Amino acid sequence: MEKINFWKGKKVFLTGHTGFKGSWLSIWLHQLGAEVTGYSDAPPTDPSLYECSMAGQLLTSITGDVRDAGRLQRAMQAADPDIVLHLAAQPLVRESYQRPVDTYAVNVLGTVHVLEAVRQNNAQGGRIKAVVNVTTDKCYSNKEWFWGYRENDRLGGFDPYSNSKACSELVTASYRDSFFNPSRYEEHGVAIASARAGNVIGGGDWAGERLIPDSFRAFCNQAPLVIRSPHSVRPWQHVLEPLGGYLLLAQRLYEEGVRYAEAWNFGPEEQDAQSVESVVSRFCRLWGEGAAYGVVPDGKLHEAAALKLDCSKAKARLGWRPRWNLDTALAQTAAWYKAYLNGEDMLELCRAQIREFEQAGG
Repeated sequence: MEKINFWKGKKVFLTGHTGFKGSWLSIWLHQLGAEVTGYSDAPPTDPSLYECSMAGQLLTSITGDVRDAGRLQRAMQAADPDIVLHLAAQPLVRESYQRPVDTYAVNVLGTVHVLEAVRQNNAQGGRIKAVVNVTTDKCYSNKEWFWGYRENDRLGGFDPYSNSKACSELVTASYRDSFFNPSRYEEHGVAIASARAGNVIGGGDWAGERLIPDSFRAFCNQAPLVIRSPHSVRPWQHVLEPLGGYLLLAQRLYEEGVRYAEAWNFGPEEQDAQSVESVVSRFCRLWGEGAAYGVVPDGKLHEAAALKLDCSKAKARLGWRPRWNLDTALAQTAAWYKAYLNGEDMLELCRAQIREFEQAGG
């Protein structure tokens, strides 16, 4: 109830609202009573969650690229937001090998443009108080160890996507130090944080080279899913888990300012950091109908074998905790895709899953 009361009437500027996570967040924010302005390119996939849920009807949608600094700044100024949530990104590791320049331009320069728009907006009388830049668990310099990375561990990234998100973290820290320094909070009134989430799953993801969307496509074609790295371990979580973290973090930034203006991990409990093969085998059982998988190794591109997050900081200081374990997350995801195939109302299903997720928090 506290969160619902907080978001009611808040003006939110959300980049990347047409993407998978952005669409879920748009629906959730609308459900909480926020007034959302979305700024994003067209949906990145066809089909897309944004279109099948009709999420665009719930907000003011502006088509724009975060690489277009002028258009972004004008859109933000017109929206006059209280809170900025930056989700726009090129989010795929393997695509970053194919389009490294675009990946850096969107993920690094795009972050610069968003934070500069915040700075210019407030210099012209705007009232932005809280900014959350969403990066990734892959921003760490991955040593392939089997304990979770903490927020003060070294940043890095082997592939262009992971590295670009580490750069986005550095940009965030520089803007915080240079223009929104916590020691001068009384002057500027802006609190900026970054959020690093694990591997998200959930209904409505149709991106290429992702485990669950690839599974869905294979099963619909009555073909076995082909996986490259069955033993790779990732911190799997339902998409609502990190989104709930972003909402809570933004609220704390707005209400308490610089106490929370730093980096935060949002990932699953340790037992839910599982191998690719474990996740696929569970999803096959949930799907039924003869769903199966096979292994075809592909060593052409580097992918980390192990990655985990230590989320003790978010638990201790934000009071955030995962609500759905991996089995529940997979069951909710399978149910979503089956409902989609049955032609059900996907907006209402998203709303129902959000309500169920909220109730799971006690």
